[in-house]
Amino acid sequence: MSKIQVPPEIVENMKDIKHKIVVLSGKGGVGKTTVATNLAVSFAKQGKSTGIVDVDIYGPNVPKLLGLEGLHPTGDGEFIEPIVGPEGVKVMSMGFLLRKDDDAVAWRGPLVARAISQFLANVRWGELDMLVVDLPPGTGDEILSILQSIPKIDGVVIVSTPQEVAVLDARRAIQLVRKMNVPVLGIIENMSEFVCPKCGESYKIFGEGAAKRATEEYGVDHLGKLPLDPRIITLSDEGTPFVMQEPDSKAAHAFSVLVDKLATKIQM
Repeated sequence: MSKIQVPPEIVENMKDIKHKIVVLSGKGGVGKTTVATNLAVSFAKQGKSTGIVDVDIYGPNVPKLLGLEGLHPTGDGEFIEPIVGPEGVKVMSMGFLLRKDDDAVAWRGPLVARAISQFLANVRWGELDMLVVDLPPGTGDEILSILQSIPKIDGVVIVSTPQEVAVLDARRAIQLVRKMNVPVLGIIENMSEFVCPKCGESYKIFGEGAAKRATEEYGVDHLGKLPLDPRIITLSDEGTPFVMQEPDSKAAHAFSVLVDKLATKIQM
């Protein structure tokens, strides 16, 4: 697939961002945004200047997960100042531009593309070690447009649950990203197991093995497994990244290992 030239205003605005990682899922409901936000906060906790841009225009949940609901960015007519979130992470999302948190975005393709271009070209990102990009779920035209609009992507992280239908969509996502000539950094297997907080027993409630088989078939890395922890759900609803609130949890440890792996892969 031929590469469309990135608009020069985007190239200029993002020239001081050292690394860019895109988080994608083949389907919704697999915890993509939870992974993206905690990934950004994890990089920041390790001393990396970090930003996250939420280009899931129709489901902009990053503000909710970072405790930033109701905030609105300021600007000078040319550039928009990102909201500063936990651990100093710079954040931009369509959610900041809605009048109410539950407003729906009823836009057609061209308006969506214009909004995404503005997030990349007109937000004052400044110098960053890492920018995490949270994409909409699926493998549609919007994904193609976004991947073509970001200069020098280090790679894509694909989030899936162990469920066969989710991994099937993850396979489609791998093929799409490769057609775009963008590196696939690997698959994160979210909700890999549920550990009962009372008895300590582990349950593979979404099955197991499908994600591992997909990584072997396509020759991509299995970056790690994240458990299904009820505390993640509670803290997400409260707007607190669980890697901050529960740093000793199994999930937070898995994220720390994940960040180390990604930093090595992209030579950060």
